[in-house]
Amino acid sequence: MAVETAVQTPQDVEAMQRLSAAGWGRRRIARELGCSPETVRKYLRQGGWQPYGKPCRNTVLDSQREWLRQRFLAHRGNVDVVRQELASEKGIEVSLRTVERAVEPWRRELRNAALATVRFETPPGRQLQADFGQCLVSIGGERVRVHLAVLTLGYSRRLLVRAFRSEKQDHWLLTLEEGFRHWGGVPQEVLVDNARALVSQHDPERNILVFAQRLEEFASYWGFRPRACRPYRARTKGKDERGVAYVKRNAIAGREFSSWAEFEAHLVGWTREVADLRVHGTTGEVPLERFVRAEAQALQPLEAKPSFLAERELVRIVHSDCCVEVEANWYSAPQALIRQRVSVLVRDQQVLIRHGGRIVAEHRRQRPGSRSRQVIDGHWDGLVPQRQRREAARSLQDASTSRDQEPERRVVRSSELARPLAVYAELIGEVAA
Repeated sequence: MAVETAVQTPQDVEAMQRLSAAGWGRRRIARELGCSPETVRKYLRQGGWQPYGKPCRNTVLDSQREWLRQRFLAHRGNVDVVRQELASEKGIEVSLRTVERAVEPWRRELRNAALATVRFETPPGRQLQADFGQCLVSIGGERVRVHLAVLTLGYSRRLLVRAFRSEKQDHWLLTLEEGFRHWGGVPQEVLVDNARALVSQHDPERNILVFAQRLEEFASYWGFRPRACRPYRARTKGKDERGVAYVKRNAIAGREFSSWAEFEAHLVGWTREVADLRVHGTTGEVPLERFVRAEAQALQPLEAKPSFLAERELVRIVHSDCCVEVEANWYSAPQALIRQRVSVLVRDQQVLIRHGGRIVAEHRRQRPGSRSRQVIDGHWDGLVPQRQRREAARSLQDASTSRDQEPERRVVRSSELARPLAVYAELIGEVAA
């Protein structure tokens, strides 16, 4: 007698019915199909194949299904929090695994909703997406962490790429201004990430979105509306997310640069010769041609506005080394103002330090992030021995002949201080006494 198979397929049951209709008996059909006569009898009696059904078991959570669904979605899939509330509010204490089994259908629903993406195309001049990305770049034989600022016009997909050594608010705003001038206009809105430098608070559930005050002022000055993508939902600005990945893979991957200046020049040339002239995978057009045809005239005109960053006023406290820090550079103030609050006016090429309504120091503005130190003769009197100060000034004067117009201003490294800062603090205490 043939051995009975574990499960009969729908095709086997159809064969049973055909053979039975042809006059075959149950035993003969069972021998032919390799099953028991009782199996043939069962399927012939029920009139066809039926799937095996799972036993229906009643659980303690059956009456709480709608409540469980609401709490599960509200807590974004955190089952343990749902279990805790189930015990505290409903008095039902079950294991974590029991709750996980109960919410499994909604977990798939939550996962599918997170993966679902609807492509949103913006009309010409409507939107600019801005984002930062990090990568390691070989510069001067060393692996340097670079912060890439990437701007993408929503309609034409034209890019602007700038590189920085860190990610600060000034870097965001500086890149946006360069983008406006590069494209000759301002879009209606700028979509940014939820970076702390730009967004103070963002809670979509309570409809709360607070931008940094300086970003609000910047947007009002240039006439665009700032927007922030939903937290933990980077696909909201997918065009720029893909733009950052494109820059990393195409412009940087596998390349080495002898200096930072060469790296920046490469990004400018690559944007002009490669990114603007490629055929975009989504639009099927060349970004530069699409921009010239439709988007250039849709942008808001610049109206010959000066830079928003050209002049701004900051408040700083003079450190123990007679310097204030501005844009990761240090500028000296008179020794008498140590630990005093001063006003610093930052202009395009100038840094003015004011106290009591008058200018007490005037410096040439250094490149943001260059970590240089400018000291005016007389500001370190009493802190640095006269002989060492003269020697440092003489060596710096020989090395900077191009700055003969302002011989009294010197750029000094922190290592050239004659005494540790603890000695300066001691001296300050004696002066105050």
